[in-house]
Amino acid sequence: MTEEVQFELDSAKEAMLKSIERLDSELLKIRAGKANPSMLSSVKVDYYGSLTPLSQVANVSTPDAKTLSVQPWERTLIETISKAIIDSNLGLNPQNNGEVIMISIPALTEERRRNLCKQAKSVGEDAKVGIRSARKLANDGVKALKDDGLSEDVIKAAETTIQELTNSYTTKIDSTISDKEKDIMTV
Repeated sequence: MTEEVQFELDSAKEAMLKSIERLDSELLKIRAGKANPSMLSSVKVDYYGSLTPLSQVANVSTPDAKTLSVQPWERTLIETISKAIIDSNLGLNPQNNGEVIMISIPALTEERRRNLCKQAKSVGEDAKVGIRSARKLANDGVKALKDDGLSEDVIKAAETTIQELTNSYTTKIDSTISDKEKDIMTV
């Protein structure tokens, strides 16, 4: 294959990998009933007049599967951090003992678990749309090379390779979503 075709294949693979990475980061935000420090990744704290991510002003850890612990680096921030967690609309209720903020993660109801599964499927479909979009761009790029004198056999081979890439990444998305659903539905 020519360099131009290889470039289109590499571009498609890179775009598909980005869709997978985006999927993984979105799935981290969907909680499965277990405490995870990434649950608080969207929380911003008013730190001396500027909104700062929680991870830059405190240590977030999980002492057990149902509890998050937030240890601020400055004691004066405890109230500010508590307020930021409440205002973040995560449905969490922080408890403050003067030094550490403890957050108990409530158990998920059956209905909430089903809604989270639907949300995970939706995120998976978005990732698949990204994969198909990358496939279309790559196929269009390869077809455009026909004007430059590329043979139809090479074009067909490239399109087959692009479709194989698409199938492998789509299978990976399905597997990831299936694993997340099992995780969510496990009580």
